[in-house]
Amino acid sequence: MTTLPIDTAKYTGIICAVPPAPRVANRETGQLRVDRDTGKTVYQVGLCLMAGASADVVNVSVAGEPAGVQLGMPVAVRDLVATPWENEGRHGIAFRAAEIRPLSAPATTAGKGAGQ
Repeated sequence: MTTLPIDTAKYTGIICAVPPAPRVANRETGQLRVDRDTGKTVYQVGLCLMAGASADVVNVSVAGEPAGVQLGMPVAVRDLVATPWENEGRHGIAFRAAEIRPLSAPATTAGKGAGQ
């Protein structure tokens, strides 16, 4: 599967538009989606990506709860990628990040993200 890296440094701002919520894998049982590599629960965060006079809101998945991220808060995103998908005639783009954290919080790892 092809993943396309996104340079978050090109955005003038990234804001939490929808607070983090665990992703559900099975609606009937309520089972939560778990990351295959880490075993952590996968969370989805709605992010407003602003560039110049335009803005888009995208849902971004991240392994583990993004601590301290709240509605309206500027955030930093590390290793954002877009993955095109198609399934039974439907198609779209899935977004995933290694980390989403409040912009004012210290970095947990050395990496590039929005505002850095």
